[in-house]
Amino acid sequence: MSTVELTTDNFDEVVSGNPFVVIDFWASWCGPCRQFAPVYERAAEKHDDIVFATVDTEAQQQLAAAFDVRSIPTLAVIRDQTVIYAQPGALPDSSLEALLQKAREIDVDELKKQAAEAE
Repeated sequence: MSTVELTTDNFDEVVSGNPFVVIDFWASWCGPCRQFAPVYERAAEKHDDIVFATVDTEAQQQLAAAFDVRSIPTLAVIRDQTVIYAQPGALPDSSLEALLQKAREIDVDELKKQAAEAE
């Protein structure tokens, strides 16, 4: 599956309509972003049950701000409309695969329950 470009206009639809979304926050001028792009594309082709999305931080500053993106590339993982991971840094193939596997294994209902109890 190819990647989906996220904007403020389609963000809610994409995230609410899909149980597993991975977002790459990037910019065209960012060298590490350009280096990470092929890794991200390979993962998108390999995992057709996950929506791989991109956010151009220059064009979508509001989305970047909503995720408190201060360094790019930044990767965010959303499961069942819950952000379970958001960290800057380009990952090699093996690390991205490990992250996706861990994200699959997380019990999101338990995570939401723990967050509610902490409030």
